[in-house]
Amino acid sequence: MEALLSTAIALLAGLMMTRLFKKTGLGLPDVTAFLIAGVLIGPFALGRLGLKGIGFPTFESIEAVSVLSNTALGFIAFDIGNEFRLSQLRETGRQALVIGIFQAVFAALLVDGALIGLHFVLGPEKMPFAVAITLGAIAAATAPAATLMVVRQFKAKGPVTDLLLPIVALDDAVGLVVFAVSFGIAQALEGGVLNVFSVVVNPLLEIVCSLLLGALMGVIMTKLEPLFFSNTNRLSLTISFVCMTIAFSVVEIPIGPAQISFSSLLVCMMLGTVFCNLSPYSVDIMQRSEKWVSPLYAIFFVLSGAQLDLGVFRYPSVILIGIVYILVRSLGKYLGAGISSRAVGCSDTVNRYLGITLLPQAGVALGMVVSASVGFADRPDLAALIRNTILFSVLVYELVGPMLTKWALTQAGEIEAVPAEKKTRERFQHR
Repeated sequence: MEALLSTAIALLAGLMMTRLFKKTGLGLPDVTAFLIAGVLIGPFALGRLGLKGIGFPTFESIEAVSVLSNTALGFIAFDIGNEFRLSQLRETGRQALVIGIFQAVFAALLVDGALIGLHFVLGPEKMPFAVAITLGAIAAATAPAATLMVVRQFKAKGPVTDLLLPIVALDDAVGLVVFAVSFGIAQALEGGVLNVFSVVVNPLLEIVCSLLLGALMGVIMTKLEPLFFSNTNRLSLTISFVCMTIAFSVVEIPIGPAQISFSSLLVCMMLGTVFCNLSPYSVDIMQRSEKWVSPLYAIFFVLSGAQLDLGVFRYPSVILIGIVYILVRSLGKYLGAGISSRAVGCSDTVNRYLGITLLPQAGVALGMVVSASVGFADRPDLAALIRNTILFSVLVYELVGPMLTKWALTQAGEIEAVPAEKKTRERFQHR
């Protein structure tokens, strides 16, 4: 019951913070309000008081309700799958593919170069070479959740938005491959053996198996939808399939030296993609699903805010490395998106603003940190440096990234100056 009370208060705190933000008149996105609310009820603020059910006193208490975060992330990925409708991809598919791959790899290489330079400036003790190339690989990842919520809240529409969502989805697959290759090299540099299975086979297996599982679940769900004549029951079926898919994606199957594992983001994206392209009911179901999962998204971001570790500010070296990581990754995303979008013939507006919308970073990057911690189990100093640097960057990116995304989409002319929520309220007041 304590976990239930904490979750309810987390949702309430997030909603109240959005009202407070509205009073400021700054037009800040709800994502930022939810994240700040999470920080306030987390272990470094209200949670420190130790009041039962009021806030989260430890990171372990947040982990106790992590099933909600995992479920929300699955629904976010399912929602992003809606952006891969063949009718839309005929116009933007090639551009999204080229930009998605190029900007991710470009940012990773740029961060690699900067941190390797820092390795020679600070010395191998403060910036080990293996840590530099691992952080560079993590730089490829972009957080789909914050980006999607800003787009949904402000009902953004236009060429930048049309490219943004499929590119963010592609980042997961690209990031997995870049991280697996780079981290395999990093482990070899620290005295291990360069293992072809960990560097090449396992990441490719994870991507292929994730897409196959998502496609299979999507086909089954599409076949079952016509058995129900009520859209409410079809929505219930959809929710059950998304939850089942999330549960199946945590399974790991070792096969000799290789291992079959799944990315819940990729699996749920594929589920949404297959469903939206095969089911005639998908448009209505996706609209209903968006309303149903809104509270779940709010809880996800509040819990994400509560997980931001403010303790990283104790380490000056982490702050320095984190600042370099943030600045160079941001430059890499911006330049990478700009260069590749020009190459595929996008408009000047896309060239100018798309890169800014790709800055948020959270869930996927933190998942890579967990993998790095396991891989460097015999070198806890390396694992701690990677973890603290990414936690510092996530803290900055998650608080600033949504605001920059909203600003960029507004400058691109894809968000109205007055939010739809306010317009609706004013329309009712005039009646």
